[in-house]
Amino acid sequence: METLLEQQRRYHEERERLEDAIVQEKLLKKSSHREQINSEHRIKALTERSMECAHSLANLYQDEDGLRKEEIQSLSGPNELAEFYERLRHLKDFHRRYPGEIHEPMQLEFMRLAQARENPGEEYQNLVDFSDEEGYGKYLDLHALHSEFINMKGMEKLDYVTFLAKFDQLFDMPKEKKTAGEYKRYLGNLLTYLHEYTLKVKPMMDLDKELAGVMREFEEKWVKDMLPGWKRDTGSAMTHAGAHLDLSAFSSAEELASLGLNRLKSALQALGVKCGGTLEERAQRLFSTKGKDLNKLDPSLFIKAKGGKGHRIPMSEDERNKEIAALECQVYFFVELLGEQRQATRENVERKQARTADELEEDEEPDEVVSDSDSDEGETVPYNPKNLPLGWDGKPIPYWLYKLHGLNIYYECEICGGYKYRGPKAFQRHFSEWRHAHGMRCLGIPNTAHFANVTSINEAQQLWGALKNNKEKERWQAEREEEFEDSLGNVITKKIYDDLRRQGLL
Repeated sequence: METLLEQQRRYHEERERLEDAIVQEKLLKKSSHREQINSEHRIKALTERSMECAHSLANLYQDEDGLRKEEIQSLSGPNELAEFYERLRHLKDFHRRYPGEIHEPMQLEFMRLAQARENPGEEYQNLVDFSDEEGYGKYLDLHALHSEFINMKGMEKLDYVTFLAKFDQLFDMPKEKKTAGEYKRYLGNLLTYLHEYTLKVKPMMDLDKELAGVMREFEEKWVKDMLPGWKRDTGSAMTHAGAHLDLSAFSSAEELASLGLNRLKSALQALGVKCGGTLEERAQRLFSTKGKDLNKLDPSLFIKAKGGKGHRIPMSEDERNKEIAALECQVYFFVELLGEQRQATRENVERKQARTADELEEDEEPDEVVSDSDSDEGETVPYNPKNLPLGWDGKPIPYWLYKLHGLNIYYECEICGGYKYRGPKAFQRHFSEWRHAHGMRCLGIPNTAHFANVTSINEAQQLWGALKNNKEKERWQAEREEEFEDSLGNVITKKIYDDLRRQGLL
């Protein structure tokens, strides 16, 4: 039987070996994207195991049951030799009962771990389950979500490439299309996929903590009415179907009847009250709820829940909108986090669509031949002494094409955090991509056409200040631009008109 002190010693040894294994894993050179992801997952597993050991050690040191204190006293008391011989007798009895049993030392386990790290086998190379389309974490696989989106009622029928570019632009969709249950279900499926995919490609990230921060920011923006696409209407409640109706302005059911059947129906539906009947019946039913708590109303007024028991007080329209807006904010967070994978996915799909039928057949034929081979064609490093970009076939592009497209020139953007773009085409394209848009949003500047080709933070801020000053000057000012006519028909400004009127010259 293992003593408490021996357990503590073993936990300390295990933690030290785990820390050493994490350091060796970090020092290991990763030559491919697959190895990078596998390494991060191994580090995560080692870190979690180390945290479990630390938790067990903390419980032993706290010694809430007092067993550790008793064991130390028995070893350091006046009968320490008796305790020693008692433990020795237990050891001999154990080995006498189990003569052939040998406990494997912890060192062997970590030696096997080091050997598997340096010479990984097939089971050690595929630690994460990715689909073929995802390319082991290089690309996103949104085909199922694209099919779900285009089959929703009232949605634009986008092709897959366009969907990849616009699937996060949820703020451009009208609110009327977001109230349907299928849209909320689509958002839930999209969020589930992005969450699971992020856990695979970024295992060391504390997603729960990040999402908690996103939700705090969402609550602040919702209260301040600053969420894009969810601006609350400040107009009259009577102009919007489905909105709650303020009954304080009505003194009788007859006044409510003047609003019409449709408006009364939407107000009753917002309260969860039965909305059928004639105009007078609806008005009477709605007026009967004035100044009363919904829980104290007659249950027969409410729409019965499924099963016929009780009544349901539905979620208000504002609460439903808030729930959907919260899902959208989480989608924005994951899309920004996976910006590189999203861009790579779009380029990969466009590259595949540009291939001819013969090229596609050539790609399929070798796959059938080497399907059982252990070699990973996508992870082999081709001979590329000049560090040229790879083409659709995984081989370096010709040098003349490299020079023609200016890929030997790097453009740096300060707004993107000093990120460098290779070639003028990628540089021009990045102004409409997520990284530059995020940088502009952090500066509090809209990413409009006025800021095309602006890469300096100071220049962007100066241009934004100049644009705001011009807008201020162009704004209509009554004192300067409002015109008046005197008794003789002369057209003068408001300031001159007021001066002449005060002097009695009109």
